[in-house]
Amino acid sequence: MQTPDFDADGWFLRAQRIPSPNCDARPDGACIELVVIHNISLPPGVFDGDAVIALFTNRLDWEAHPYYRGIRDLRVSAHFLIRRDGRLIQFVPCALRAWHAGASSWQGRERCNDFSVGIELEGSDDVPFTEAQYATLTPLVAALRRRYPIRGLAGHSDIAPGRKTDPGPCFDWRRLGDHVA
Repeated sequence: MQTPDFDADGWFLRAQRIPSPNCDARPDGACIELVVIHNISLPPGVFDGDAVIALFTNRLDWEAHPYYRGIRDLRVSAHFLIRRDGRLIQFVPCALRAWHAGASSWQGRERCNDFSVGIELEGSDDVPFTEAQYATLTPLVAALRRRYPIRGLAGHSDIAPGRKTDPGPCFDWRRLGDHVA
């Protein structure tokens, strides 16, 4: 199905496309019901470089920073990344399963990657997100809700408690909820 916001495969028409190989088919009959909000920066606390893009496309130079050696075996991606300046990049079409949530559970259902869309915000747990990021995130979530039967929004910390802490205490859930409910 195509809507004015997405093509038939789930590419958001207002996002820059940088395809990631870190995805696969959703299970038969899987329905997108959840949006998972994350944060990411590489190395931690450093914004505006291309390391996240390189990680999601398996091109990260593992020797470029000592932190990268510890994540050398990761094969991860998200559907979307929102940069600090509000630029939106899509790595995986929504029709496919991006590898963003890992071991996870939402409302008693395991394997959240099967039925969710992952949105990474360039940031960290302890730094407020930018106005430009909220200005991009809000209409993106609204468009996802128009296109798919979304039943919930969750942080990575909500679906992987004790293992993940993002998007962290600086993320303003109330603000997002006011605009996309």
